[in-house]
Formats: sequence, C-alpha cells, structure tokens
Amino acid sequence: MKKKRIPVFIVIGSLLLLSFQVLNNQLHLLQSPGAVIEDYVEPDYELGSGHIDSLLPLPVVKDGERTPFDLWRYGGKDKTSFMQPDLPMEWEEWLEFHKKQKPELMADIRDYMNSRYNFTNESYEGKFMSGGRKPIMKGPVSRLPKGIGSFEELAQLSPDEIKERDLFPFKPLAHPLASTAHMVFPDAWNKVHPEHVRIDLDHDYPDAYLPEFPAPMFLTTHKELGDVTNGREVTFANYYEIFNGLLTPEQMEGLKELLRPTPTGWFNHTTHRVTVEPSAGVACFSCHVNGHTNGAFELAPDSRPQLSRLRVGTPSMRGNYNMMQFASKRSIRSMDHFAEVEEYFDGDPGMMQHIGPRAHQKVVANRMGDFNALLDFPPAPKLDAMNRLIPEKATKQELLGEKLFHGKAKCVSCHSGPAFVDDYLHDLKVERFYKGRPEGPIKTFALRGIKDSPPYLHDDRLPTLDDTVEFFNLVLELELSKEEKKALTAYMMCL
Repeated sequence: MKKKRIPVFIVIGSLLLLSFQVLNNQLHLLQSPGAVIEDYVEPDYELGSGHIDSLLPLPVVKDGERTPFDLWRYGGKDKTSFMQPDLPMEWEEWLEFHKKQKPELMADIRDYMNSRYNFTNESYEGKFMSGGRKPIMKGPVSRLPKGIGSFEELAQLSPDEIKERDLFPFKPLAHPLASTAHMVFPDAWNKVHPEHVRIDLDHDYPDAYLPEFPAPMFLTTHKELGDVTNGREVTFANYYEIFNGLLTPEQMEGLKELLRPTPTGWFNHTTHRVTVEPSAGVACFSCHVNGHTNGAFELAPDSRPQLSRLRVGTPSMRGNYNMMQFASKRSIRSMDHFAEVEEYFDGDPGMMQHIGPRAHQKVVANRMGDFNALLDFPPAPKLDAMNRLIPEKATKQELLGEKLFHGKAKCVSCHSGPAFVDDYLHDLKVERFYKGRPEGPIKTFALRGIKDSPPYLHDDRLPTLDDTVEFFNLVLELELSKEEKKALTAYMMCL
C-alpha cells in the first residue's frame, strides 16, 4: 500500500504558519525599551546642584594597592559589581609587595590616626567594662580643628559654616586598605591567634580603646552563673566542656557552627589570601568573641563600588533577642537569616563558589540564631525593672544624665525600650557638616551595655563615649553645656 504524499504547498504553508507563530511569540517575549525623559535635568535632592560632580572620581586600583584615607570625598560607579578569585600578581610577588608596603602603610596609618585623635590613654577612675579588668577611656580624644578652642565654641557655628570652613572633626573613618579590605583583627586577638596576622596591614586603634578580650558571656537562661566562660575565650576546642549541661543539644549545635572556621574571601586555603600560610578561615566568634565583639572591622558588604563601601566595626551580639533588625543598611529581619547570609565573601556568591561555600543549610542557620538568642546584656545594677535609674544607687550626675537622655538630648527618640534601641534606620544627614558623599540611613545600635563596645558609630570614628556625646550634640544641634555632656556619659556607663 503506497503512502500518500503531502502536497508541497501544504508543507510550505505549514512552515510559514509555524514561523509566523514563533516570530509572533518572540515579539511578545521581547521587552520594550524603557521610557527616557528628554532633556533630563537632575534635581539637587537637598545635596546641592551637581553634587556628584563635587566629588572626586574613585581611583582605579588593584587589590592590595594603597587607597586614600579620605574615601568619603569620592563617589561614582565602578566598572563591575563582581570580584575576582585571582591575585593581581604571582603569589611570591604578592608576599614581597606587601612586605615592602606594610611598614610604610602602617606608619602612614598611625600618622593619620594621630592627626584625628589624641590618644591620651587617660581612663575614668574606678570605671571598668563588665569584666572588671579593662578601664573605660576618658574623652573626647577627637582633635578640634585649628582655630577652634573648644567643642562648645564649635557648636556655636552653623552646619553651613562648619562645612564651608572644613571644621567638622567627625568625618567618616575609612578602611585603611579598602582595595583589599576584609577583616582586620586587633593586636590582642592576633597574639592569641597568629594565623590571622595579615601580611598587608594591622588594626589602626590602640588596644586601650577597644573592647576587653576575652569579654564575659552572659546567658538569659543562666543569670545565676554570671560569666559562664569564667574568663575564657570560647573556642571549638573547649565549648563542649563549658556548655555541656547548660545548653540543649540543639543550642550546642548552633554554638558549634558559630565557632567553626570556614573559608572567606581573604582568609582561606588558596593564594587569594592575606596570611602567609593557608588558613582554615574565620568563624563568627573570631570577631564576635564570646558573643560580644573584639573590635575587628570590615567593609559593609551591601554596596559597590568596593571603595565606596562603608567601614563597619563588629557589633555585639548581646541582647539580639530584643532586636528586630540586623545589618547596618539592609534591614535583615531575623538572627537565623543573618547567620545564613553572613557575608564572608563580601556579598559576592561567585567568590564563594571559587573558594568554597559555607554550605549552611537553613536548619543549621536556625540553630545558630537560637544560640544567639540566649546571649544576654551584662548586668546593670543601677537600673530597675523598667530600666530607669534607682535613685538610691545613682549619683546626681547620673540622674541628670538620665533626665537629659529622655529630654533635652533627644537620645530616647532613637534609643528606647529594654535594649535602648528603636529598631529603625535613621539618616542623620551628617553631610550637612562636610563636603563629601552622603552615607544615608544607618541602623540604630542598642545602648544597653554600651560601655563595653568602643569605638562607636558604625565606622568606629568615635573612640569614646565622650566623643559620641560631642558628635550628637553637634549633629543634632542640641546646645548641651559641658556639665550636661559629662552627665550623659556618666549615665551611659550605667546602662
């Protein structure tokens, strides 16, 4: 039996119809060009006309190369958002490059820090951090600009005048080597953990102005024990001994993961590293020692270009159970989510794939968050059950500070509730006082236990509580007297 042949015209017609349908579908799938405003003129957006043109273009540098200390004066866009897993030179050249550059860089860093601060090493008599070993440093140590005799005199000037005369003493503090950036550990940590000594730079703050190390750890579930570590740094080697019988198995698992080193962008087993020897990486508790902070700093992972990322100090994890937002810019809404996205690779998943992902499953991140939720604030014996000063235990100066905190100084506008934080991001518009790139809204940090967490502000630019009071008195135009400012510091040491 012969098969019937399909006429040629039918085949051709079918192909034409199919082609039309495909073409028609493709037209539907194609995205139309977006709208463009002709003769666009950018509004000043309260920044001044041509604000971006008033900033310097970001310098083009390779990993490891020097970057300006005044990066707040620069702005613009980078060529790419993505990072590379390769060094800009061979490994031996990389080592030799930093062997030569590091001493020169550190000398310049010391000179720069001394130009901004007068680190007197003077402390408050009888005032210590919660461990009872490290004194609280007295300030302000930020240097006043030439021609200005006191902070009170400076506060009499308008923001415009301070900006025009370049008198603002609290400009942003940059990462000293922003081209490489990543975690910079304090000397106290490096002495105990020499595997984290960097070949390219060291910490820029004197130890006296950093948190105590190791800090005590307080648990919501075992207040009767006080510091559950008994003065020890909790490590992968000793956590089982310390916490077996205190935590649930699920909480023990979370703590283990907070202590387990994993590779990062610059602390790892590859040649893309800033240590002489290959490294197992860092753990959450490498910076958040004992659930607190050792004063290490990094660059916030939430922006590009690399050189415009904000320096961020390590915040304490104490009392996170009373907070609803995490991260300085992005409003991460839970501790387990934060544990899941902790930016060991500077916000670049491609780098993570090249070097070795942390590979945390959601259930593991949940357990990390669950242990985090046990970390309590340090004792505050002068506060009552509603976090107000007990008059019989407080001095007149401390009581005045509390009154100012809730009144004239406006602190309570952002620092309220049991953690002394409102869980919002605020834009202080500090660029009113200096010519530079606006930093935008930053998450409010908790003030409960604040005496244990120097230096202050997101980028560590304020070495002491006294510097912090001077900063807010100027920025919020509070017109506080010298006595009132001292009272605020005295009060915050009670929290």
